[in-house]
Amino acid sequence: MKKLIFVVLAVCAISQYGQEVRPVRDDIGFCWQRPQMKRLMDLLAAAERQEFPVRGMVAGISPHDDYLYAGRVYYPLFKKLRTREAVIFGVTHGTVRKEIGDPQNVLILDEYSSWAGLSGNVEISPLREWIKKKLPQDDYVISNRAHALEHSIEALVPFLQYNNPDVQITPIMVTAMPFERMAELSERLATVLAGYMREKNLQPGRDIFFLISADANHYGRDFNNIPFGEDEKAHALGTKQDLRIASAAFNGLLNEQMILGLTRELWGATYLDYRNTYWCGKYDIPFGLLAISKTMQKTTGQSLRGQIFRYSDTYSEGVLPLKKAGFGITAPYSPKHWVGFFAAGFYLD
Repeated sequence: MKKLIFVVLAVCAISQYGQEVRPVRDDIGFCWQRPQMKRLMDLLAAAERQEFPVRGMVAGISPHDDYLYAGRVYYPLFKKLRTREAVIFGVTHGTVRKEIGDPQNVLILDEYSSWAGLSGNVEISPLREWIKKKLPQDDYVISNRAHALEHSIEALVPFLQYNNPDVQITPIMVTAMPFERMAELSERLATVLAGYMREKNLQPGRDIFFLISADANHYGRDFNNIPFGEDEKAHALGTKQDLRIASAAFNGLLNEQMILGLTRELWGATYLDYRNTYWCGKYDIPFGLLAISKTMQKTTGQSLRGQIFRYSDTYSEGVLPLKKAGFGITAPYSPKHWVGFFAAGFYLD
C-alpha cells in the first residue's frame, strides 16, 4: 500500500511540476523515427537542384503540412540550419480554439519538460521559464492541453532535430489579436528575448534561431473558400494570389508597414475575418515577424531582409514517391481541395 501511495504521489508531482513529455499529435502526416526521416531527407537531397543562402540567416517560415506533400518546401530551410536552440511560433488552429475556449490577445506556453521527437525527446530551453518570469502575466496563458492538441509546432521538430540532435526549443502558440495588440505585445516579448540573449551571450542564427510555422491558402468548399471556382483555372488563380501576397510581405527589407500590409491582405473588416484567402498563419506570421525583427534591433541594431525559398501546394506536385514510408497524408488533393505552403528565410541586413 505504501508503495502504491508513493507511485501515485510521484505521478502527481510529475504532472504538477511539468515533467511530462509532450506526446505526438500527428503520427500520420509527420515522421517520428530517425531511419524513416533519413529516407525522406535522402530523397529530398537527391532531388534538390537549388542552393539558398545560409550566412546571416536568423529566422525562417516553415510549412506544417504533411511531409509527403510539403517535404520539398521544408527542405531548403532546414538542410543547413544549425543552432543550439530554436523559438517556434505556432498557429492556434480553429479546432484547438474550440476545445480550449478560444483565448485571444495572448500567447500560449506549456509546462512540458520535453517534446517527443525523432526516436528521442527534444528538451525545452530555459528561455520558456525566463519568458514566464519576465513577461507580464496578462500577456500569456499556460496550457499543456492547447499544445497537446495543436500540430503546427510539432511539424517542425523532426526537421529541426534531424541535423540538430541536441537542440532545445521554446514553443509559443499565437492566438487571434488585432495588429495594435500584436505591436505592443511583440515589443514586450522582444525585450524579454533580447535580455535572455544578452544574459546567455547567444548569437542569432548560430546559438538561437527563430521559426514561424504556417501554411498558406486552404482552398475548397469544405473551407468555405472557393472565390475563383473549382477547376484548373481556379487553382492557378489561387496559387498566383498566394505568391503575390508572400512576395510582397517576405521578399526584401522587412518593416512594420510590410507586416501591417500582410494583415490587411489576410484579414477582412476585422482581425477575426478572412478575405479571399484562408491562410492558417494569419496571426503567428505577423506577430512572429514583429517579435523577431524587434529582437534583432535590440540585440544587433540590424533589420531583417527576407527571401522566399520555395512555394508549392498539395495539388501541383502531389505526393512524394516514397514507398512504405511509415507515414502518409491526412487529406486529399485536387483543384477543388488544396493547401498552399512556402518556406522563407530572414537575414540580418
